[in-house]
Amino acid sequence: MTSVATFTEEETKGDGLLLRFSGNLTLARLGRLPERLNEVNAQKLAVDLSDVGRMDTVGAWLIYKLIRDRKAELTGANDEQAALIEQVGNADVPVKVRPDRTNPFQRVLTQMGAATATAGTTMVGLLGFFGALLLSAWQLMKNPRRFRMNAVVQQFEVVGVHSLGIIGLMSFLVGIVIAQQGAVQLRQFGAEVFTINLVGRSAVKELGVLMTAIMVAGRSGSAFAAQIGSMKLAEEIDAMRTIGVSPMEALVMPRVLSTVLVMPLLAFYAALLAMLGGGIFVWADIGIPPITFIQRIREVVPMTDLWQALIKAPVFGLIIAMAGCFQGLQVEGNAESVGLRTTTAVVQGIFLVIVLDAVFAVFFTAIGWL
Repeated sequence: MTSVATFTEEETKGDGLLLRFSGNLTLARLGRLPERLNEVNAQKLAVDLSDVGRMDTVGAWLIYKLIRDRKAELTGANDEQAALIEQVGNADVPVKVRPDRTNPFQRVLTQMGAATATAGTTMVGLLGFFGALLLSAWQLMKNPRRFRMNAVVQQFEVVGVHSLGIIGLMSFLVGIVIAQQGAVQLRQFGAEVFTINLVGRSAVKELGVLMTAIMVAGRSGSAFAAQIGSMKLAEEIDAMRTIGVSPMEALVMPRVLSTVLVMPLLAFYAALLAMLGGGIFVWADIGIPPITFIQRIREVVPMTDLWQALIKAPVFGLIIAMAGCFQGLQVEGNAESVGLRTTTAVVQGIFLVIVLDAVFAVFFTAIGWL
């Protein structure tokens, strides 16, 4: 049997023609076989593959074309050859070069529905993740030796200490901007002195904790998602489960706990830097000395504003850390998923922080903390 693909013609009854193939029906061995098949002219064709050695998809495609276009009858094929020809035939489907045009209104509704379903699924997943976090915390309370203090301290440094520079600079500049804009507007009414009220209350009550949460979400929340996502992609999470180490205790709990603990400190630090920036601008532009600024701040900023910030900060830290770790554990497939989940973690964390801030504002107003 020669390895080069060829065929012989044998006449059959009723003006039929039998094509008896031999050799290897592979891409490297076809030669001029396709041209010779085009020259065959007969009303009824039969194909015999009993003498064929190897066959690849190209050879199977040639045989399938004879069966499809010229209604040839297949004989002599073994199970593997018949299965390959069948698979090639199943793949012979028309492919649309361009997708069908859809109604724009219907497309928008479809996208809105898909986004709503994804949001609902994510919220349910976050609630389940919060439940798993509580169970892990309970297990650690029952077995304190399993608590990883070194990991908490390391994350505390990463989330807190390494963030001091960017959070301080941002808060300082925001304080200057608020003071400048407030002074410009209040000067129209001869009430520049109330710029101190604006800077003090906005920095302590809202901007300090809110801007800190946004910065931590963009910096640490994304890092949590990327780190855990990369470990998930490298199957390190599965390896941890195999050796009996809980990813919730080893990876998630230190990150969540450190973020919850460091957020009140960062919020207070941001509020101080914002008031410092506003105080410097008030001193330079309006002429109010620093000692007067400090005395006025003590008079106009109630302690309830500080308590509001210190209550909101750990809740925001919990949400940010949970969103980052949850999205990191959802990574699967390829490296592109890490980027998508990291982006989702940041967007989700900032969105939930703003929603909770609005809820807190309504709640504190209702209990009289104006």
